[in-house]
Amino acid sequence: AVCGRRSRPGPPTLAHSPRTAPHAMASRLFGKATPKAPAPTTADISQKLGASADGIDGKIQKLETELARYTSQMKNMKDGPAKKQVQKRAMQILKQKKMYEAQRDRTQQQQFNMDQIGFTKDTLVDTKDTVNAMKAGLKDMKKEFKKMDLGKIEDLQDDMADMMEQAEEIQSTLGRSYAQDDVDDADLEAELAAMEDDPSLFFQAEESGEADYLSLPSTGTGEASATTATKEEALPSAQPA
Repeated sequence: AVCGRRSRPGPPTLAHSPRTAPHAMASRLFGKATPKAPAPTTADISQKLGASADGIDGKIQKLETELARYTSQMKNMKDGPAKKQVQKRAMQILKQKKMYEAQRDRTQQQQFNMDQIGFTKDTLVDTKDTVNAMKAGLKDMKKEFKKMDLGKIEDLQDDMADMMEQAEEIQSTLGRSYAQDDVDDADLEAELAAMEDDPSLFFQAEESGEADYLSLPSTGTGEASATTATKEEALPSAQPA
């Protein structure tokens, strides 16, 4: 007899878990997939090709050193099997050198092509940025021009010109001389010519230091006083009676 205990459910299996997605099941069994590496850029490929060309140059230099050593040996050797053996080895080295040089040239050409592609790409990006900047600048210019009124600017210029003209008239009025007779230029020229001929006529009083009022001609008052005094002396004096 069962004692009234409830049987505990067993652990859920994959078949009894409807919420478990297929990719989650695969992740539990095989692990998560590693993310893909970013695709190499033209700069990365160019750098890689440059390193490869440098490595080939190193190999060529080693072959040139070995070839120079064999060439020096052949100069001092007599004709025979030994010299032919050294010559054969030098021919192999020279053949390898030619192959490496051709491979280096191809690698450098590929690097040049990658550099050209990268340069063209950068130029296009810069051109796009330049065009966008020009569009934004043109938009800002139109916005600022809408805030300006050409008619008001012309009116402002006219008002400024009128104010400057009025200011000039005021300055001319303030600088005008009062109670000054008009002097003829011909008279001034004649007086100046006379001064050049005989300056003493005009500057004598100033040179002597005598005041103008001291050199004035005498009037008839003094003569009349002397005549009166003479007449009084000629009259007989009155005798007392």
